[in-house]
Amino acid sequence: MRVLMFDIDTLRSDHLGCYGYQRNTSPTIDQIASEGVRFDNYYCPNAPCLPSRASFITGQYGIRTGVVGHGGTAADLRLQGTNRHFTDDFSENGLFMQFRRAGMHTVSFSTFAERHSSWWFNSGFNECYNVGGRGGESAEAVTPKVLDWIERNGSADNWFMHVHFWDPHTPYRAPKEFGNPFKDEPLADNWITAEVFKEHLLHIGPHGANEINMWNDDTNEKWPRHPGKLSTIEEMKEFMDNYDCGIKYTDDNIKMIIDFLKQKGLYDDDLAIIVTSDHGENMGELGIYGEHATADEPTCHIPMIIKWPNGKKGIVAEGFHDNVDLLPTIKELLNTPLFGNHYQYDGKSYAKTILNGEDCSKEAVILTQCCHVCQRSARFNDYVYIRTYHGGYHLFEKEMLFNVKLDPHQLNNIAGENPDLCAKGAKLILDWVDEMMKKSDYSIDPLWTVMREGGPEHARGNLATFIDRISGTKREYGIPLLRKMYPNG
Repeated sequence: MRVLMFDIDTLRSDHLGCYGYQRNTSPTIDQIASEGVRFDNYYCPNAPCLPSRASFITGQYGIRTGVVGHGGTAADLRLQGTNRHFTDDFSENGLFMQFRRAGMHTVSFSTFAERHSSWWFNSGFNECYNVGGRGGESAEAVTPKVLDWIERNGSADNWFMHVHFWDPHTPYRAPKEFGNPFKDEPLADNWITAEVFKEHLLHIGPHGANEINMWNDDTNEKWPRHPGKLSTIEEMKEFMDNYDCGIKYTDDNIKMIIDFLKQKGLYDDDLAIIVTSDHGENMGELGIYGEHATADEPTCHIPMIIKWPNGKKGIVAEGFHDNVDLLPTIKELLNTPLFGNHYQYDGKSYAKTILNGEDCSKEAVILTQCCHVCQRSARFNDYVYIRTYHGGYHLFEKEMLFNVKLDPHQLNNIAGENPDLCAKGAKLILDWVDEMMKKSDYSIDPLWTVMREGGPEHARGNLATFIDRISGTKREYGIPLLRKMYPNG
């Protein structure tokens, strides 16, 4: 058996054709979806990059692994403690190790481990190819390495290949010569009207239209597709185009790999393919552009597409799942044993969905973000309920509720008129926290570790500078609100 995983950074599912996007960003991915199972409501439970992949690899939520942030104590996997033996249970029971246990030769093309000093990510791989860009590379640095490996090793049986593309991640970096295939094409969903964009220009907080570079409007000639600010609707549209260019450029590189496999006679019913992402992207939602900064629908809704030998073809699984579910699913599909007696997965296998089309979904999923803001959310029915503990110097209300079916871009906070739905969302979060803390070997929820250490990593220490930046501008109305909301800086 051969398994190929495309791990595409910062990929919003609603910017793929197979998820209903009107632009032609993903013809190759769309074709793979037609040959397998597409999961419609699949979520990243711990956003963004580092926390997401920690939950993805371990099959446990960040509240148990300890990884919910990008800095401080909550950026490292917790130690196993006294019941650790010669090796630790995270390494032995992780996602990639399952393919090794099933007798496959495993290879990864990724710079993720170095980017976040998270070397546990490489556990289970026989080979790791790091092109050295720390996530700043584009696909043309990765694809030739992949094709070379297939040329040398692809005809062998039993391999697993992990291919990590960063191109949709900020800063958007499809090569200049790629151009803009969407230049003369309107936005697929033109929800950012002149009135909405006017409000965005008054937004308080990082990564708004005035500060694409998070806290300022600096630019870097290395990233010509990533402006410092957006002043007009036309500039906003070009920015959206460049995100879609990153997706299309990635899809083109996936096509190169798929075409090479077909040329070598290796693309057949026995080849399994997994296409997924670590998180999505705010593209104007909540006033934020070009960042994966919240525990909401655009940041946490991710694609999951699985083409599996003898699996269902061309079906859609509509229920709720999240990325801790993949590991127990792979274990069931490969029939691999658990290492030790202590380890517990938080996820729920959906192997029967892949093989038989059975519904293996959950009632709801709980989402956490502690890198740019500290939020915990419940995604249930047609709603996302968001509870903010630290707004990252945005002026978010403590409770937000959006009907994402009717309002996918979260323009109308309906929390005030729906206390019953807010109560349901809050109870879902509370019950989930209780359940996870009972399973945890630690007595502290790492969300509160982040709060005690000064708040989310990407906001920490920037309030005074930001206040200086907006002083004397149309946004200075926010200064007293910021000081009231964040009295400790």
